[in-house]
Amino acid sequence: MPIEVLKEKYSSRIREVVLGATPEQGGTRTHTITIGGDSTLPFLHFEGEVPHRPVVAVEVLDMVPEWSPALTKYYADVLDNPAAWAKKAVEEYGADLIYLKLQSADPELGDRTPEQCAQTVKDVLAAVGVPLIVVGCGNEEKDNQVMPVVAEAAAGENLLLGIATQDNYKTLTAACMVHKHNIIAQSPIDINICKQLNILITEMNLPPDRIVIDTSIGALGYGIEYSYSIMERTRLGGLTGDKMLAMPVFCNVGYEVGRTKEFNASVEEFPGWGPQEERAIVWEAMTATTLLQAGGHIIVMRHPEAIKLVKRNIDALMQKNSF
Repeated sequence: MPIEVLKEKYSSRIREVVLGATPEQGGTRTHTITIGGDSTLPFLHFEGEVPHRPVVAVEVLDMVPEWSPALTKYYADVLDNPAAWAKKAVEEYGADLIYLKLQSADPELGDRTPEQCAQTVKDVLAAVGVPLIVVGCGNEEKDNQVMPVVAEAAAGENLLLGIATQDNYKTLTAACMVHKHNIIAQSPIDINICKQLNILITEMNLPPDRIVIDTSIGALGYGIEYSYSIMERTRLGGLTGDKMLAMPVFCNVGYEVGRTKEFNASVEEFPGWGPQEERAIVWEAMTATTLLQAGGHIIVMRHPEAIKLVKRNIDALMQKNSF
């Protein structure tokens, strides 16, 4: 007896956002990456289209980070050189994108000038051919100085720039408009603020297809359930016609996982938890794969072995079934 598979039909789809620009388009990237375009919930190929696979961005800092030795050993030869770090992430670890954080601009961590930060971005662009995500240090006053200079220096490259928040979005939005970049709109795990921020950005005339949503996330064991529910509601809102929720979603997995006790604690501290590096790999990979199921389109990661596992999972999820 044949089994009837019940299928949902949605009235809308998630917008596509194009990252990067080739020489023919005014940039220097070897290729562009398109995210979004889904007309169904994540990976339900039998219900609708999932035209573009999620992508993995590898995090690169412009200063030597204070990360776990279980992680930094993979980048030990390049930690003081962002361009070389990015090149290694692409060529050895399979990064689809580079996520460059200008941490050294922080007044308490180096206070590098906007021009110095812009030069770092140029160096990374010269070292790799993949599209770039570039974010500031997190100090709003300094980021408002740095990011417009970065946006101008990389005009034509169609970067994804961040981070825009409800209290600090105008300067970055203006820079993205003038120099034709995309923007990360971040909200604190609150779907109403997420929607309102997108409205505010579009009211400044930045097109909705240049916005990527960052709903904020938690790591495995640290609020991931709430993160998942907000991401799922965002996807459902976008699919059912809410234009201010119909944008692709960004997940900063490496940063959140890197702050957890389970990622950093040694086996001497917690012998029952098993070897630290194995635990770190699984913690990052499980967080990433969970958020893929919630609707993540860009997954920012750090550990090369976790990246392998996640990319293998994406390959499997993108295989269409027979329904």
